[in-house]
Amino acid sequence: MTRTLIGALLASAALTAPAAAQTEVQWWHAMGGELGAKLEEIAAGFNAAQSDYRIVPVYKGSYPETLTAAIAAFRANEQPAIVQVFEVGTGTMMAAEGAVYPVHQLMTDQGRTFDPADYLAPVVGYYSDPAGNILSLPFNSSTPIMYYNKDAFAAAGLDPEVAPRTWGEVEEFSRKIVDSGAANCGFTTGWISWVQLENLSAIHDQPYGTQENGFAGLDSEFTFNGPVQVQHWDNLKRWSDGGLFQYGGPVGGNDAPPKFYSGECAIYMNSSASRAGVIENAKDFEVGFAPLPHYDDRIAEPMNSIIGGATLWVLSGREDNEYAGVAAFFDYLSQPEVQADWHQATGYLPITNATYDLGQSQGYYEANPGSDVAIQQITRGTPSVNSKGVRFGNLTQVRDAVDSEFEALLAGQKTAQEALDAAVERGNTILRDFEDANS
Repeated sequence: MTRTLIGALLASAALTAPAAAQTEVQWWHAMGGELGAKLEEIAAGFNAAQSDYRIVPVYKGSYPETLTAAIAAFRANEQPAIVQVFEVGTGTMMAAEGAVYPVHQLMTDQGRTFDPADYLAPVVGYYSDPAGNILSLPFNSSTPIMYYNKDAFAAAGLDPEVAPRTWGEVEEFSRKIVDSGAANCGFTTGWISWVQLENLSAIHDQPYGTQENGFAGLDSEFTFNGPVQVQHWDNLKRWSDGGLFQYGGPVGGNDAPPKFYSGECAIYMNSSASRAGVIENAKDFEVGFAPLPHYDDRIAEPMNSIIGGATLWVLSGREDNEYAGVAAFFDYLSQPEVQADWHQATGYLPITNATYDLGQSQGYYEANPGSDVAIQQITRGTPSVNSKGVRFGNLTQVRDAVDSEFEALLAGQKTAQEALDAAVERGNTILRDFEDANS
Protein backbone atom coordinates (compact mmCIF):
# COMPACT_ATOMS: atom_id res chain seq x y z
CA MET A 1 0.00 0.00 0.00
CA THR A 2 1.46 3.34 -0.97
CA ARG A 3 2.12 6.14 1.46
CA THR A 4 -0.39 8.25 -0.46
CA LEU A 5 -3.15 5.69 0.04
CA ILE A 6 -2.29 5.23 3.73
CA GLY A 7 -2.44 8.99 4.20
CA ALA A 8 -5.81 9.15 2.48
CA LEU A 9 -7.23 6.38 4.64
CA LEU A 10 -5.97 8.01 7.83
CA ALA A 11 -7.44 11.32 6.79
CA SER A 12 -10.76 9.66 6.02
CA ALA A 13 -10.76 7.91 9.41
CA ALA A 14 -10.08 11.18 11.16
CA LEU A 15 -13.03 12.80 9.41
CA THR A 16 -15.42 10.00 10.31
CA ALA A 17 -14.18 9.34 13.86
CA PRO A 18 -16.53 10.58 16.59
CA ALA A 19 -15.44 13.75 18.38
CA ALA A 20 -14.11 13.37 21.89
CA ALA A 21 -16.99 13.40 24.36
CA GLN A 22 -17.46 16.52 26.42
CA THR A 23 -17.05 16.23 30.17
CA GLU A 24 -20.37 16.99 31.83
CA VAL A 25 -20.36 18.94 35.08
CA GLN A 26 -23.55 19.04 37.11
CA TRP A 27 -24.44 22.31 38.83
CA TRP A 28 -27.28 22.06 41.34
CA HIS A 29 -28.95 25.40 42.02
CA ALA A 30 -31.90 27.03 43.76
CA MET A 31 -33.05 29.59 41.22
CA GLY A 32 -36.39 29.34 39.47
CA GLY A 33 -38.26 31.80 37.28
CA GLU A 34 -36.41 34.67 35.63
CA LEU A 35 -33.30 34.18 37.75
CA GLY A 36 -33.18 30.51 36.80
CA ALA A 37 -33.50 31.41 33.12
CA LYS A 38 -30.63 33.89 33.43
CA LEU A 39 -28.52 31.29 35.24
CA GLU A 40 -29.12 28.80 32.45
CA GLU A 41 -28.18 31.47 29.93
CA ILE A 42 -24.82 31.86 31.66
CA ALA A 43 -24.21 28.11 31.56
CA ALA A 44 -25.14 28.05 27.87
CA GLY A 45 -22.69 30.88 27.22
CA PHE A 46 -19.87 28.90 28.78
CA ASN A 47 -20.83 25.77 26.90
CA ALA A 48 -20.79 27.68 23.62
CA ALA A 49 -17.44 29.32 24.37
CA GLN A 50 -15.50 26.05 24.48
CA SER A 51 -15.93 22.40 23.55
CA ASP A 52 -14.23 20.45 26.36
CA TYR A 53 -16.83 20.78 29.10
CA ARG A 54 -20.59 21.08 29.42
CA ILE A 55 -22.14 22.66 32.49
CA VAL A 56 -25.53 21.08 33.26
CA PRO A 57 -27.67 23.26 35.55
CA VAL A 58 -30.20 21.32 37.63
CA TYR A 59 -32.87 23.16 39.63
CA LYS A 60 -33.34 21.49 43.04
CA GLY A 61 -35.91 23.77 44.66
CA SER A 62 -35.46 26.40 47.36
CA TYR A 63 -32.15 27.14 49.03
CA PRO A 64 -32.86 24.83 52.00
CA GLU A 65 -34.13 22.12 49.65
CA THR A 66 -31.01 22.37 47.49
CA LEU A 67 -28.69 22.12 50.48
CA THR A 68 -30.63 19.16 51.87
CA ALA A 69 -30.56 17.43 48.48
CA ALA A 70 -26.80 17.93 48.16
CA ILE A 71 -26.15 16.49 51.63
CA ALA A 72 -28.32 13.46 50.88
CA ALA A 73 -26.63 12.98 47.49
CA PHE A 74 -23.18 13.14 49.04
CA ARG A 75 -24.09 10.45 51.54
CA ALA A 76 -25.27 8.29 48.64
CA ASN A 77 -22.12 9.08 46.63
CA GLU A 78 -24.27 10.75 43.95
CA GLN A 79 -23.26 14.36 44.59
CA PRO A 80 -22.88 16.99 41.86
CA ALA A 81 -19.57 18.75 41.31
CA ILE A 82 -21.08 22.19 42.07
CA VAL A 83 -23.89 23.16 44.42
CA GLN A 84 -25.30 26.62 45.10
CA VAL A 85 -25.60 27.20 48.86
CA PHE A 86 -27.13 30.27 50.47
CA GLU A 87 -25.07 32.29 52.92
CA VAL A 88 -26.76 30.84 56.02
CA GLY A 89 -25.51 27.42 54.97
CA THR A 90 -21.87 28.55 55.09
CA GLY A 91 -21.30 27.32 58.64
CA THR A 92 -22.81 23.97 57.75
CA MET A 93 -20.59 23.60 54.69
CA MET A 94 -17.46 24.62 56.59
CA ALA A 95 -18.18 21.97 59.19
CA ALA A 96 -18.60 19.26 56.53
CA GLU A 97 -14.97 18.14 56.54
CA GLY A 98 -14.10 15.90 53.63
CA ALA A 99 -17.21 16.84 51.68
CA VAL A 100 -15.94 20.15 50.34
CA TYR A 101 -13.15 20.86 47.86
CA PRO A 102 -12.13 24.45 48.81
CA VAL A 103 -12.19 26.73 45.79
CA HIS A 104 -8.76 28.24 46.47
CA GLN A 105 -7.28 24.72 46.48
CA LEU A 106 -9.20 23.67 43.38
CA MET A 107 -7.97 26.65 41.38
CA THR A 108 -4.38 26.13 42.52
CA ASP A 109 -4.54 22.43 41.66
CA GLN A 110 -5.85 23.28 38.21
CA GLY A 111 -3.19 25.94 37.56
CA ARG A 112 -5.70 28.81 37.50
CA THR A 113 -4.94 32.32 38.72
CA PHE A 114 -7.18 33.14 41.66
CA ASP A 115 -6.53 36.29 43.67
CA PRO A 116 -8.86 37.19 46.58
CA ALA A 117 -7.93 40.86 46.07
CA ASP A 118 -9.87 40.79 42.80
CA TYR A 119 -13.18 40.35 44.66
CA LEU A 120 -15.25 42.80 46.69
CA ALA A 121 -13.77 42.64 50.19
CA PRO A 122 -17.05 42.30 52.17
CA VAL A 123 -18.15 39.48 49.89
CA VAL A 124 -14.97 37.45 49.74
CA GLY A 125 -14.31 37.98 53.45
CA TYR A 126 -17.52 36.20 54.39
CA TYR A 127 -16.62 33.09 52.43
CA SER A 128 -12.99 32.81 53.53
CA ASP A 129 -11.36 30.89 56.35
CA PRO A 130 -9.36 32.70 59.09
CA ALA A 131 -6.24 32.49 56.89
CA GLY A 132 -7.99 34.36 54.08
CA ASN A 133 -8.47 31.35 51.79
CA ILE A 134 -11.65 31.47 49.70
CA LEU A 135 -13.74 28.36 50.34
CA SER A 136 -16.51 28.88 47.77
CA LEU A 137 -16.95 31.05 44.70
CA PRO A 138 -19.05 34.18 45.23
CA PHE A 139 -21.81 34.16 42.63
CA ASN A 140 -25.10 35.79 43.59
CA SER A 141 -24.31 38.01 46.55
CA SER A 142 -26.82 40.59 47.73
CA THR A 143 -27.56 42.96 50.58
CA PRO A 144 -30.86 44.53 51.66
CA ILE A 145 -31.77 48.07 50.60
CA MET A 146 -34.80 50.37 50.70
CA TYR A 147 -37.24 50.77 47.81
CA TYR A 148 -39.81 53.56 47.94
CA ASN A 149 -42.78 54.86 45.97
CA LYS A 150 -41.88 58.35 44.75
CA ASP A 151 -45.44 59.05 43.65
CA ALA A 152 -46.79 58.28 47.13
CA PHE A 153 -44.12 60.52 48.65
CA ALA A 154 -45.16 63.39 46.40
CA ALA A 155 -48.85 62.83 47.15
CA ALA A 156 -48.06 63.03 50.87
CA GLY A 157 -46.22 66.32 50.44
CA LEU A 158 -42.77 64.72 50.80
CA ASP A 159 -39.83 65.34 48.51
CA PRO A 160 -39.81 62.27 46.22
CA GLU A 161 -36.05 62.58 45.76
CA VAL A 162 -35.34 62.33 49.50
CA ALA A 163 -35.62 58.94 51.20
CA PRO A 164 -35.74 58.56 54.99
CA ARG A 165 -32.22 58.18 56.39
CA THR A 166 -33.12 57.28 59.97
CA TRP A 167 -35.79 55.18 61.63
CA GLY A 168 -37.18 58.38 63.11
CA GLU A 169 -37.70 59.67 59.58
CA VAL A 170 -39.23 56.35 58.50
CA GLU A 171 -41.86 56.86 61.23
CA GLU A 172 -42.36 60.54 60.32
CA PHE A 173 -42.66 59.88 56.59
CA SER A 174 -44.91 56.86 57.12
CA ARG A 175 -47.30 58.86 59.28
CA LYS A 176 -47.57 61.59 56.65
CA ILE A 177 -48.16 59.00 53.94
CA VAL A 178 -50.91 57.21 55.86
CA ASP A 179 -52.58 60.36 57.20
CA SER A 180 -52.67 61.90 53.72
CA GLY A 181 -54.14 58.76 52.17
CA ALA A 182 -51.21 58.44 49.75
CA ALA A 183 -50.92 54.79 50.82
CA ASN A 184 -52.55 52.57 53.42
CA CYS A 185 -49.27 51.72 55.13
CA GLY A 186 -45.89 53.33 55.46
CA PHE A 187 -43.58 50.37 55.04
CA THR A 188 -43.20 46.63 54.83
CA THR A 189 -40.22 44.31 54.67
CA GLY A 190 -39.06 40.95 53.45
CA TRP A 191 -36.86 38.66 55.55
CA ILE A 192 -37.60 39.92 59.08
CA SER A 193 -34.70 37.94 60.54
CA TRP A 194 -32.13 38.96 57.91
CA VAL A 195 -33.15 42.59 57.31
CA GLN A 196 -34.62 43.66 60.65
CA LEU A 197 -32.29 41.78 62.99
CA GLU A 198 -29.06 40.55 61.36
CA ASN A 199 -28.49 43.65 59.22
CA LEU A 200 -29.91 45.94 61.89
CA SER A 201 -27.26 44.61 64.29
CA ALA A 202 -24.44 44.99 61.76
CA ILE A 203 -25.37 48.53 60.73
CA HIS A 204 -25.43 49.59 64.39
CA ASP A 205 -22.18 47.74 65.18
CA GLN A 206 -23.96 45.44 67.63
CA PRO A 207 -22.92 41.81 68.15
CA TYR A 208 -25.24 39.11 66.90
CA GLY A 209 -23.35 36.43 68.78
CA THR A 210 -20.08 35.56 70.46
CA GLN A 211 -16.91 34.30 68.76
CA GLU A 212 -16.97 37.21 66.30
CA ASN A 213 -20.50 36.37 65.20
CA GLY A 214 -19.44 32.76 64.67
CA PHE A 215 -16.42 33.55 62.49
CA ALA A 216 -13.91 32.58 65.17
CA GLY A 217 -15.16 29.02 65.41
CA LEU A 218 -17.59 26.82 67.30
CA ASP A 219 -18.49 27.18 70.98
CA SER A 220 -20.42 30.36 70.20
CA GLU A 221 -23.73 31.77 71.42
CA PHE A 222 -26.32 34.19 70.10
CA THR A 223 -26.62 37.61 71.77
CA PHE A 224 -29.06 39.47 69.52
CA ASN A 225 -31.34 40.45 72.41
CA GLY A 226 -29.50 43.65 73.33
CA PRO A 227 -30.89 47.18 73.80
CA VAL A 228 -30.75 48.24 70.13
CA GLN A 229 -32.51 45.11 68.91
CA VAL A 230 -35.15 45.38 71.65
CA GLN A 231 -35.72 49.06 70.82
CA HIS A 232 -36.26 48.22 67.18
CA TRP A 233 -38.67 45.33 67.79
CA ASP A 234 -40.57 47.51 70.27
CA ASN A 235 -40.94 50.08 67.51
CA LEU A 236 -41.98 47.54 64.89
CA LYS A 237 -44.73 46.36 67.23
CA ARG A 238 -45.84 49.95 67.91
CA TRP A 239 -45.75 50.84 64.22
CA SER A 240 -47.71 47.71 63.37
CA ASP A 241 -50.39 48.54 65.93
CA GLY A 242 -50.54 52.09 64.56
CA GLY A 243 -50.98 51.02 60.95
CA LEU A 244 -47.61 52.36 59.81
CA PHE A 245 -46.00 48.94 59.30
CA GLN A 246 -47.37 45.76 57.77
CA TYR A 247 -45.73 42.37 58.33
CA GLY A 248 -44.92 40.54 55.10
CA GLY A 249 -44.81 37.05 56.58
CA PRO A 250 -42.14 34.61 57.78
CA VAL A 251 -38.95 33.49 56.01
CA GLY A 252 -38.68 35.67 52.87
CA GLY A 253 -41.92 37.49 53.56
CA ASN A 254 -43.89 36.51 50.47
CA ASP A 255 -46.66 39.01 51.22
CA ALA A 256 -44.31 41.99 51.28
CA PRO A 257 -43.63 42.44 47.53
CA PRO A 258 -47.33 42.61 46.52
CA LYS A 259 -47.94 45.17 49.25
CA PHE A 260 -45.36 47.41 47.60
CA TYR A 261 -46.20 46.66 43.96
CA SER A 262 -49.88 47.44 44.51
CA GLY A 263 -49.17 50.72 46.29
CA GLU A 264 -50.51 49.40 49.60
CA CYS A 265 -47.22 50.25 51.33
CA ALA A 266 -45.01 53.13 50.22
CA ILE A 267 -41.66 51.76 51.46
CA TYR A 268 -40.28 48.26 51.02
CA MET A 269 -37.06 46.83 52.46
CA ASN A 270 -35.62 43.74 50.86
CA SER A 271 -32.66 42.28 49.00
CA SER A 272 -30.88 44.26 46.31
CA ALA A 273 -31.59 41.19 44.18
CA SER A 274 -35.27 42.22 44.31
CA ARG A 275 -34.42 45.17 42.05
CA ALA A 276 -35.29 43.39 38.80
CA GLY A 277 -38.62 42.21 40.23
CA VAL A 278 -39.43 45.66 41.60
CA ILE A 279 -38.76 47.34 38.27
CA GLU A 280 -40.80 44.69 36.44
CA ASN A 281 -43.81 44.77 38.77
CA ALA A 282 -44.02 48.31 40.15
CA LYS A 283 -45.11 49.82 36.83
CA ASP A 284 -47.73 52.26 38.11
CA PHE A 285 -45.29 54.51 39.97
CA GLU A 286 -41.68 55.66 39.96
CA VAL A 287 -39.39 53.74 42.31
CA GLY A 288 -36.64 55.25 44.43
CA PHE A 289 -33.69 53.37 45.91
CA ALA A 290 -31.88 54.15 49.16
CA PRO A 291 -29.76 52.60 51.93
CA LEU A 292 -31.39 51.02 54.96
CA PRO A 293 -32.18 53.46 57.79
CA HIS A 294 -30.42 53.63 61.14
CA TYR A 295 -31.07 54.99 64.64
CA ASP A 296 -29.05 58.19 64.85
CA ASP A 297 -29.29 58.16 68.65
CA ARG A 298 -27.45 54.81 68.60
CA ILE A 299 -24.79 55.39 65.95
CA ALA A 300 -23.70 58.56 64.15
CA GLU A 301 -22.21 56.87 61.09
CA PRO A 302 -23.84 53.54 60.26
CA MET A 303 -21.62 50.57 59.49
CA ASN A 304 -21.80 48.46 56.35
CA SER A 305 -24.68 46.08 55.75
CA ILE A 306 -24.00 42.37 55.38
CA ILE A 307 -24.47 39.95 52.53
CA GLY A 308 -27.10 37.48 51.55
CA GLY A 309 -27.44 35.41 48.43
CA ALA A 310 -25.31 32.37 47.74
CA THR A 311 -22.00 30.99 46.56
CA LEU A 312 -20.93 27.96 44.57
CA TRP A 313 -19.39 25.16 46.59
CA VAL A 314 -17.40 22.33 45.02
CA LEU A 315 -18.03 18.88 46.43
CA SER A 316 -15.34 16.24 46.70
CA GLY A 317 -15.53 12.75 45.25
CA ARG A 318 -15.87 13.63 41.55
CA GLU A 319 -13.48 12.84 38.67
CA ASP A 320 -10.39 14.96 37.95
CA ASN A 321 -11.63 15.94 34.49
CA GLU A 322 -14.82 17.31 36.07
CA TYR A 323 -12.76 19.50 38.39
CA ALA A 324 -10.85 20.84 35.39
CA GLY A 325 -14.23 21.81 33.97
CA VAL A 326 -15.30 23.43 37.23
CA ALA A 327 -12.13 25.54 37.30
CA ALA A 328 -12.64 26.61 33.68
CA PHE A 329 -16.27 27.52 34.44
CA PHE A 330 -15.31 29.53 37.52
CA ASP A 331 -12.79 31.45 35.44
CA TYR A 332 -15.57 32.20 32.96
CA LEU A 333 -18.01 33.26 35.71
CA SER A 334 -15.48 35.72 37.13
CA GLN A 335 -14.93 37.54 33.83
CA PRO A 336 -16.08 41.17 34.18
CA GLU A 337 -18.34 40.99 31.13
CA VAL A 338 -20.14 37.87 32.40
CA GLN A 339 -20.49 39.24 35.92
CA ALA A 340 -21.64 42.67 34.71
CA ASP A 341 -24.39 41.08 32.63
CA TRP A 342 -25.56 39.04 35.65
CA HIS A 343 -25.28 41.96 38.09
CA GLN A 344 -27.06 44.45 35.86
CA ALA A 345 -29.84 42.06 34.90
CA THR A 346 -30.63 40.88 38.44
CA GLY A 347 -29.55 43.45 41.04
CA TYR A 348 -27.09 41.08 42.68
CA LEU A 349 -23.78 42.66 43.63
CA PRO A 350 -20.84 42.60 41.23
CA ILE A 351 -18.50 40.08 42.85
CA THR A 352 -15.28 41.56 41.48
CA ASN A 353 -13.83 45.04 41.53
CA ALA A 354 -13.28 44.82 37.77
CA THR A 355 -17.00 44.19 37.25
CA TYR A 356 -17.90 47.34 39.17
CA ASP A 357 -15.28 49.32 37.25
CA LEU A 358 -16.71 48.01 33.98
CA GLY A 359 -20.20 49.13 34.96
CA GLN A 360 -18.89 52.59 35.73
CA SER A 361 -17.03 52.86 32.42
CA GLN A 362 -20.18 51.69 30.61
CA GLY A 363 -22.16 54.47 32.27
CA TYR A 364 -24.56 51.89 33.71
CA TYR A 365 -24.86 53.39 37.19
CA GLU A 366 -25.32 56.90 35.84
CA ALA A 367 -28.02 55.72 33.44
CA ASN A 368 -29.74 53.66 36.17
CA PRO A 369 -29.97 55.81 39.31
CA GLY A 370 -29.94 53.80 42.51
CA SER A 371 -28.36 50.73 40.94
CA ASP A 372 -25.20 51.26 42.99
CA VAL A 373 -26.93 51.83 46.36
CA ALA A 374 -26.25 48.28 47.51
CA ILE A 375 -22.59 48.49 46.51
CA GLN A 376 -22.07 51.80 48.31
CA GLN A 377 -23.86 50.54 51.42
CA ILE A 378 -22.02 47.24 51.79
CA THR A 379 -18.59 48.80 51.14
CA ARG A 380 -18.87 51.88 53.35
CA GLY A 381 -16.18 52.06 56.01
CA THR A 382 -14.12 49.16 57.27
CA PRO A 383 -16.15 46.15 58.44
CA SER A 384 -15.99 45.59 62.19
CA VAL A 385 -16.21 42.28 64.03
CA ASN A 386 -19.94 42.97 64.28
CA SER A 387 -20.52 44.00 60.65
CA LYS A 388 -18.61 41.40 58.67
CA GLY A 389 -21.55 39.02 58.79
CA VAL A 390 -23.02 36.19 60.85
CA ARG A 391 -21.79 32.65 60.34
CA PHE A 392 -23.41 29.96 62.47
CA GLY A 393 -24.44 26.40 61.80
CA ASN A 394 -28.14 25.63 61.25
CA LEU A 395 -28.89 29.34 60.87
CA THR A 396 -31.94 28.48 58.79
CA GLN A 397 -33.59 26.91 61.83
CA VAL A 398 -32.57 29.87 63.97
CA ARG A 399 -34.23 32.24 61.50
CA ASP A 400 -37.39 30.18 61.72
CA ALA A 401 -37.30 30.59 65.50
CA VAL A 402 -36.81 34.35 65.12
CA ASP A 403 -39.78 34.57 62.75
CA SER A 404 -42.10 32.70 65.11
CA GLU A 405 -41.09 34.88 68.06
CA PHE A 406 -41.68 38.00 65.98
CA GLU A 407 -45.17 36.76 65.20
CA ALA A 408 -45.75 36.20 68.93
CA LEU A 409 -44.69 39.81 69.49
CA LEU A 410 -47.10 41.17 66.86
CA ALA A 411 -49.90 39.04 68.35
CA GLY A 412 -49.35 40.71 71.73
CA GLN A 413 -48.34 37.44 73.35
CA LYS A 414 -44.86 38.69 74.31
CA THR A 415 -42.96 41.92 74.74
CA ALA A 416 -40.02 42.66 72.47
CA GLN A 417 -37.58 41.70 75.23
CA GLU A 418 -39.41 38.45 75.91
CA ALA A 419 -39.61 37.57 72.21
CA LEU A 420 -35.91 38.23 71.59
CA ASP A 421 -34.89 36.43 74.78
CA ALA A 422 -36.91 33.41 73.67
CA ALA A 423 -35.43 33.57 70.15
CA VAL A 424 -31.90 33.66 71.61
CA GLU A 425 -32.65 30.73 73.91
CA ARG A 426 -34.14 28.67 71.09
CA GLY A 427 -31.31 29.67 68.77
CA ASN A 428 -28.65 28.64 71.27
CA THR A 429 -30.28 25.23 71.70
CA ILE A 430 -30.19 24.75 67.91
CA LEU A 431 -26.60 25.98 67.81
CA ARG A 432 -25.43 23.69 70.64
CA ASP A 433 -26.95 20.69 68.90
CA PHE A 434 -25.08 21.64 65.74
CA GLU A 435 -21.80 22.21 67.58
CA ASP A 436 -22.11 18.91 69.48
CA ALA A 437 -22.65 17.08 66.19
CA ASN A 438 -19.57 18.68 64.64
CA SER A 439 -17.18 18.80 67.61
